[in-house]
Amino acid sequence: MIREIQRDALSGWVMLPVQLAVLVVSVLGFIAAVRPPASAWPVIAWLLVFLANFICWLGFFVVNPNEAKVLQIFGKYVGSVKSPGLRWANPFFSKRRISQRIRNFETTRLKVNDREGNPIEIAAVVVWKVVETAEACFEVDDYNNYVHVQSEAALRNLSTSYAYDSHVEHQMSLRGNTAEVAEHLKTEIQDRLAKAGVEVIEARISHLAYAPEIAAAMLQRQQASAIIAARTRIVEGAVGMVEMALDRLNEKAIVTLDEERKATMVSNLLVVLCGERAAQPVVNTGSLYQ
Repeated sequence: MIREIQRDALSGWVMLPVQLAVLVVSVLGFIAAVRPPASAWPVIAWLLVFLANFICWLGFFVVNPNEAKVLQIFGKYVGSVKSPGLRWANPFFSKRRISQRIRNFETTRLKVNDREGNPIEIAAVVVWKVVETAEACFEVDDYNNYVHVQSEAALRNLSTSYAYDSHVEHQMSLRGNTAEVAEHLKTEIQDRLAKAGVEVIEARISHLAYAPEIAAAMLQRQQASAIIAARTRIVEGAVGMVEMALDRLNEKAIVTLDEERKATMVSNLLVVLCGERAAQPVVNTGSLYQ
């Protein structure tokens, strides 16, 4: 694997006056050489100096902030220049620009199956940047396309590891554990992109829904689960209130009830507390047993 080599290039502001001076001297020398009596060798020599000066002008390049220039000569990797400003290097070096700015993209909406086999639609936003310029240039063909394809592959693999919604206590799900799922997704993508010199800064699910063909059925299931959960809480509260009422009656010795009357009272209280509609009171004008 090719590793990044940080290279310090000469300052362009140092080479610029040198180049200008050599250019002026070569032009003046050529003019002096062509004056009679002219000689061929001085003229050729000044032409070669002018040609060398022209070639050296090709060594100037600019490095912007959060950018790197990857240097190669005849197919050999030489190094990466990251210091911003006007720089000068061997004019025969090829200089490829690599941006190290933070980038982000949103994957397409993928239709996949969750761990329970339910078809879902899922998409994610990935924030990333290049940290190893040599690996980004030489280990993969197109690192931009590589990031997109591998991110979608990681998202597909993640969706098969979790259920869309958890119906069991303490079971992780895509909808109920967003922070944990996002961290898992980031790790999954980073493992795939490490060989391309890319660092994943953040990865989060941006779209999550059941596939249209089962959305209605899943909505009914969620509603039924919500109703069951609500009823469970109501019954638990009602039983606690009935228990408290019997304990207080017994503690205060307000009335003494036999087991049959206790059962009747418990039944009536549960109907009142658990019923969906308000109970209609019945006034008993007789005795307790009539």
